[in-house]
Amino acid sequence: MPPIHKVAVIQLHCKPLQLESNHQRACAFIRSAATQGCELAVLPEYHLTNWVPKDPKFLPACDQWQKYLSSYKSLAKELKICIVPGTIVERHKDADKNEDKLLNVAYFINNDGEIIGKYVKKNLWLPEREHLTSSGRDVHEVFDTPLGKVGMLICWDLAFPEAFRELIAQGAKIIIIPTFWTLNDCIPEGLARNPSAEALFLDSTLTARTYENTCAIIFANGGGPPGRGYAGLSQVVVPLVGPLVRLGSAAEGIAVVDLDLQILEDAERNYQVRADLARHDWHYDYRHSRKEKL
Repeated sequence: MPPIHKVAVIQLHCKPLQLESNHQRACAFIRSAATQGCELAVLPEYHLTNWVPKDPKFLPACDQWQKYLSSYKSLAKELKICIVPGTIVERHKDADKNEDKLLNVAYFINNDGEIIGKYVKKNLWLPEREHLTSSGRDVHEVFDTPLGKVGMLICWDLAFPEAFRELIAQGAKIIIIPTFWTLNDCIPEGLARNPSAEALFLDSTLTARTYENTCAIIFANGGGPPGRGYAGLSQVVVPLVGPLVRLGSAAEGIAVVDLDLQILEDAERNYQVRADLARHDWHYDYRHSRKEKL
C-alpha cells in the first residue's frame, strides 16, 4: 500500500521587509508541525520579505538569503522534519552582464538538514519581470525525497499545464507550490465583474491540475489581515476528493493533514493519465511555438 504522509501547510502573514519577525513566526509554525508528527512543512513565496522590490531596503534584504537558508537547514535537522521554506529571493552577481540579478528560489530541505532540491521560478508574473531573472529553458526537475518523488513550482507557474506535465513525465507524485497570490492580482475590469476572481482562479485551477495529472498539490499562499487583498486559500489538494484541507480565510495559520497517496493510485487507475504520457506514440509530444530546425 502507498504510504500516508502527515504534512503541514503554513499560511504566513509576510510582513514587508520584517525578515527576522517573519522568520521567527515561520519557525514557530514549523515547530508546531513537528510536534504534531508532520514529515513536511511548507511556507509561502516571499515569506521573509513580501514583494516590495522598489523599496530601497529590498535589495539589501536579498543579500541575507544564506543566513536564513542555513537557519532552516539547522531547524530541519533539529526537528527531523522536511522543510520547503517557501521562496527566498537571492541577489547574485551576473558575471556575463557584470550586474546583479535576483532569483526567486524554492528549496527542499530533508529531515537531515540537507538540501536535496532547488528550483528557480520560471514563469514570472508580469510585475516581477522588471526585477527577477527567470530560470528560462532549464528543465523542471523531480527530486527523490522522504515523501517520494516531488516536483516544485512557484506561484504563476500554476497557470502553465506544461510545467506539470514535465514533472509528471518524470514520475512526480507530489507538486509543492509556494505562492504569494493576492485578490488584487487582477485588472479593475476583472474585479468589477468578480471581486473574488483570483480566489476562483486558485480553487478551480488547483483542483483541475490534480485531476489532469493524477498528482497531489501542496499549495502554501501568503495571508494577512482582512480587507488588504490577501487571498490565503492554502490547501492540500488531490484528485477524486479536492482539498483535503483548506484555509478558507486569509488569516495567518497552519493546517495539518494526512496525505494518503493511495488516492493518486486510484485516480490513475481511473484516468490513466500517466499511462498515456508514457506511450511511445503519445500524440502530444511537441513543444509550443517551436519549429524544428531543418
